[in-house]
Amino acid sequence: MRILHYINQFFGQLGGEDTAYAPITFREDVVGPGAALNGMLEEGEIVVTAICGDNYFVENEEVVKEEIITAIKKYDIDLVIAGPGFNAGRYGIACGSVCKIAFDCQIIAVSALYEENPGLEMFKKYGYIFPAGSQARDMKNSLKKIASFVNKVSRGEEIGLPEDEGYFRRGIRRNIFRTKTGAERAVDMVLAKVLGQPFETEVKMSVFEQIIPSKAILDLSKAKIALGTSGGIVPTGNPDHLESLNASKWVFYNEESFGGDFADMDAFVIHGGYDPVYGNENANRVLPADAMKELEKQNVIGEFYENIFVTVGNSMDLTRAIKYGNEIAEKLLNEGVDAVILTST
Repeated sequence: MRILHYINQFFGQLGGEDTAYAPITFREDVVGPGAALNGMLEEGEIVVTAICGDNYFVENEEVVKEEIITAIKKYDIDLVIAGPGFNAGRYGIACGSVCKIAFDCQIIAVSALYEENPGLEMFKKYGYIFPAGSQARDMKNSLKKIASFVNKVSRGEEIGLPEDEGYFRRGIRRNIFRTKTGAERAVDMVLAKVLGQPFETEVKMSVFEQIIPSKAILDLSKAKIALGTSGGIVPTGNPDHLESLNASKWVFYNEESFGGDFADMDAFVIHGGYDPVYGNENANRVLPADAMKELEKQNVIGEFYENIFVTVGNSMDLTRAIKYGNEIAEKLLNEGVDAVILTST
């Protein structure tokens, strides 16, 4: 099988965020993780590697799409592999988009993403996406999953159900024959449940936490408003050692923390998941404290709460995010805050 492998600028060895706007290029060679992946393939070979900056992909999706379609035709591609993208948001979305491009070309696409990567929910029906760790240290394990599946496909074997093969459910229905009718199987499951016997449902229902929305603020001019961000804006020097990903804490800062003037904050971006250039030039682009002060001055809001909470959302798992959210909310409620504006990236 002739394979196209898609990777971003980091794994393509172009650089980090400084090359996030690198246009898509194609190399008739294995690059980065492709070298290890190619060695695991039995009857397939990576004949071309597509490398693109994360920002360029997102902002020039149609151009990238046409370039990849052209490459698929030029190199007579049989299968596409994207990533692994782990829990990198932009990279994961790009990997998912590449899977969709391959799907539209009627070519099988394979990837590996962390379960909370937004690219998974957006594009899972277009490719076979396997579970990956949140960070690149899971590279070897993720590549093994991809290679094992690709080897099976290259041998012409039938692709099994998600629980058999290990990929995420795609949400695609397939007609199959059963020895018992649906009614009989349903009764069997009810009896098994009543008798305390093991059973497995055929339709797994999603479970969502029920959130009761807060009441609307009728008069902002009398409200106390807080500001916070998951974009990692910290005072110069990062005094609390906030991590650039997988943050172990959240912190409060006030105007004095940022040099005494929100209009000209002595701050920088510690977040490792987006291009920090514009945020470093002016932190208010991510954390608009200057605008909040102006709203307070104009009496649009009653009071701008003096403490700003900051954390880094990059690679943060849901359990930790809920924990931080509860802690921050409790603190703000105790301080009489009426509403919060949360900015990100």
